[in-house]
Amino acid sequence: MKNHVVSSITVAAFAGLALTGLALYSGAQVRPGQAVPTRTAIPKAADGHPDFTGVWAGPGFTHRVGAGDTDTPSVTNFDPKLWPPFKPGGEAKFLQPLTGNNMHDDPTAFCLPDGHPREVLAPYATQIIQTPNQLIFLYEYMHFFRVVPTDGRPIPTDVEKTFQGEAVGRWEGDTLVMDTVGLRSWPLDAFTTKVVRYHSDNLHTVERVKYTDPMTADYEITIDDPDIFTKPWSQMFHMKLHPTWKLYEQVCEENNRCENGKCAASDVQQKNSK
Repeated sequence: MKNHVVSSITVAAFAGLALTGLALYSGAQVRPGQAVPTRTAIPKAADGHPDFTGVWAGPGFTHRVGAGDTDTPSVTNFDPKLWPPFKPGGEAKFLQPLTGNNMHDDPTAFCLPDGHPREVLAPYATQIIQTPNQLIFLYEYMHFFRVVPTDGRPIPTDVEKTFQGEAVGRWEGDTLVMDTVGLRSWPLDAFTTKVVRYHSDNLHTVERVKYTDPMTADYEITIDDPDIFTKPWSQMFHMKLHPTWKLYEQVCEENNRCENGKCAASDVQQKNSK
């Protein structure tokens, strides 16, 4: 039984278009009336560290878990109230006016990657696979991934700039800490005003993930962009484990109803209009 509904979430969500009535999202394999599996203790890996293996609803969800293990997506952005002062010239680099050209305003309208850290805020599920020496993050949105080693290697200093960057993880007690560098300048999050917020190619993020109960984790991300801000700043989000979810195939190019911001009716909308 498939119950995986994200019909209201399209590439338009990442082009900064206003969204209303977001559909419930579930990759659930739960029959009506069947209880959703849960757990009463935080799982531990063989090495004693918390085990984050599973499919999670990240910051892009409300985490109001409904019947059948559903959750509600919500396009999430960084909070301007948390920004420190800009460096001289930093504000102009960061807050770039919309041009009407989506290759600048929102490249995801052409199915280009959203990149890190914007991918973390996407209203799509994330699967984590944890091993003794690395964690693998599988993102349902466009099927991007990150491989984060936890084998003690240092943060790299000479890396090619990419959309997802180069990440290295470590453990601080029960907290997973991930440093990411080597990010190309790209939109930090989805725009909701008349400007798009571009981080620089010197961005360094620090992510901290820690269980708060057996089904929930805090996710704190620190934005350290010395080309733009006078000091690093952080924002706290949350993650909710969904034991019945799995990732589904999501191919932007195949179902891109809003390429370059020009939206066409979905199959369901076309059928209902007849």
